[in-house]
Amino acid sequence: MTMLSIVVPCYNEAQRVGSTLDEIGEYIRGRNDVEVIVVDDGSEDDTAAVARSSTCPNLRVIASDVNRGKGHAVRTGMLAAAGDLRLFTDADGSTPIGECDRLTAALDEMAQPGVAFASIGVAGANVEQAQAGIRPLAGRIGNWLIRLLAIPGIHDSQRGFKLFTSDAAEAIFSRCVVDRWAFDVEVLALARQLEFDLAEIPVTWAHKDDSRVTPLSYLSTLADVVRVRWRLFRGSYRD
Repeated sequence: MTMLSIVVPCYNEAQRVGSTLDEIGEYIRGRNDVEVIVVDDGSEDDTAAVARSSTCPNLRVIASDVNRGKGHAVRTGMLAAAGDLRLFTDADGSTPIGECDRLTAALDEMAQPGVAFASIGVAGANVEQAQAGIRPLAGRIGNWLIRLLAIPGIHDSQRGFKLFTSDAAEAIFSRCVVDRWAFDVEVLALARQLEFDLAEIPVTWAHKDDSRVTPLSYLSTLADVVRVRWRLFRGSYRD
């Protein structure tokens, strides 16, 4: 039996994590081969308490006293997971949990361990609610720079919905060092350097208000992408 681990990183998500866990609970209801791990990244609200009160089956909560960043929270959950397949998904539910089926099918077609990741940058994606203001333009510019510097050929690295085989998860996340928004880039760059298979899968996605991403997040992300490129060039990740 293939076991699935679902990791949900959270920071100040008391208003949204409950409904997301309800959706996950419905998706896995009746299955005994799934665990759900909520990683509370030092929230200042009742995120951990709301998560612990959820009726989602096979749930555990890992709570940190300090906010370290989404990358650190995902890394903590993925390395604590026991599943043969390990998914991380955003606490706002911007990508429906049912899209895990598409990613699982992609991994099933791989001849070796790998990563299947959600994308709205390839044909077949369905954007139900787009971002407003200058964010789409900033995102396009950021994606261009990310492809140029670190992961050429990948159209959308930033969806918070990625599925890993256990071998890939252990090898990748044990090497990751980026704690904040550029961790997605680091994860995919490492997957490629370690020669895991990659599949970019079109999904349904909807922007949710109250995003934790600010204009400064774009600048700090690009700075971290440059550092990732430097580590790749130096071979630091292979140590």
